[in-house]
Amino acid sequence: MTSPMGSSRLPTMTEVMAIMIGFIAIMFLSINVLQLPIQLALFASWFLVMALGLRLKVPYDSMQRGLIDGIHNGMEAVLVLTTVGALIGTWIAGGIVPSIIYYGLTVMNPQIFLFAAFMICALTSLSTGTSFGTAGTAGVAMMGIGHSFGIPLPLVAGAVISGAYVGDKMSPLSDTTVMTASLCKVNLVDHIRSMMWVSAPAILIASVLFIVVGFFYISDGVDTSRTAIAMEALQSHFTITPWLLLPAAVVIILLTRRYPAIPVITFGALLGSLCAWWVQGVDPVQSINIAYVGNAMQSDVEFLNTLLNRGGIESMLGVVALILFALGLGGLMKRVGILQAISNGFLRWANNPGRLTISTMLGGFFGNFFGGAAYVSLITASTITEKNYDDQGVDRRVLSRNAEAGGTITTPMVPWTDGGVFMATTLGVSTLSYLPFLWYHMLVIAISIFYGYANIAIWRVKPQSGTQQDSSAPGQVHAS
Repeated sequence: MTSPMGSSRLPTMTEVMAIMIGFIAIMFLSINVLQLPIQLALFASWFLVMALGLRLKVPYDSMQRGLIDGIHNGMEAVLVLTTVGALIGTWIAGGIVPSIIYYGLTVMNPQIFLFAAFMICALTSLSTGTSFGTAGTAGVAMMGIGHSFGIPLPLVAGAVISGAYVGDKMSPLSDTTVMTASLCKVNLVDHIRSMMWVSAPAILIASVLFIVVGFFYISDGVDTSRTAIAMEALQSHFTITPWLLLPAAVVIILLTRRYPAIPVITFGALLGSLCAWWVQGVDPVQSINIAYVGNAMQSDVEFLNTLLNRGGIESMLGVVALILFALGLGGLMKRVGILQAISNGFLRWANNPGRLTISTMLGGFFGNFFGGAAYVSLITASTITEKNYDDQGVDRRVLSRNAEAGGTITTPMVPWTDGGVFMATTLGVSTLSYLPFLWYHMLVIAISIFYGYANIAIWRVKPQSGTQQDSSAPGQVHAS
């Protein structure tokens, strides 16, 4: 068989498995044995895939084009990442984040804090459509409040990220939501309605879990005396005033009104610099420089040093390199034909709605694991299995819902994806530490698989064997 990627044939499943094993071996040896940066491991994996491409007689120029295309497709996330870095640094130096933490400590009940953090981040992400922006603003504040209550930071991060991805997955303002509907050729509103079947019970159950764990954990003797110490330390190092909440409100309102994220977040960083200068008394040139180098302070309270000495574009440069290497790897794998080979394997196996659901989720996870970004995972989740949905007469609303569950939702679960790296860097908790507490994510995956095998919300259309369904096909039925 000739590959559409320019090679004389598609790789066999044996060759695909060899690449997967080789990739895992490189990652393990580099990180755990040789203690090398993960960026080098991903860079080395490029040449592993290129070796397979040469074996399949794929021209090098074609592989390089695939690599560049993969990076190009994810550049928006890289740009957002750099602007969020600038925003975090200036918002801390300007006293915006410290003010949010301070006033949060005055009104927040420690026993319901985890539930509150989950809901605040969920509402923020639903109204803005960005998990990165939510984690970089409300999320950072929640981490400070949670730490002052003595709650373990991985647990707080789990609540923050769970809430942040409610909107990333469900909001009509989210780029991944719009992208998934477009890739699957489903009306955007119908796509969101389909996801509600899964997300609504997942949000409800996750909320109950965070409430129950909060009450049980606090009742076991969490030391809340840190709250007064934290508030005193914040007041001694920053000017705290309700007026400093306005820049956060302005940024959230602008994002809610669907203004582009990059200029809005950059404007927010500028407001942070102005606050650092006018309110906190920072030198005007230094207040601008903080956008690049991040905030630096010394206090007698260790958690403030850990939480508030961060941010700046410079802090994101290693993350940017990691994402570029991961995106390039995803583009290479597509060009060599690895994704097409996996798709052909799923076509033979996924012969019922339950298997269809699992195959789509595996396609999304595969895109995150090897492609390093939600954009890649949504492409792999939708393209690898879309023909099976058409052939079996399963409505593409089910495909789009499962693509989000396998693609968007699994992004922060993989340490080297753009979402995983961003969340770990921004919140100061490693991916493997917060992973067990991503309860919303796990519930979405579990409920989606259950629906598939139980035939719940699996809508049917006329099978289209051997053809590709398009957006105007008469068999497409939308939710009412």
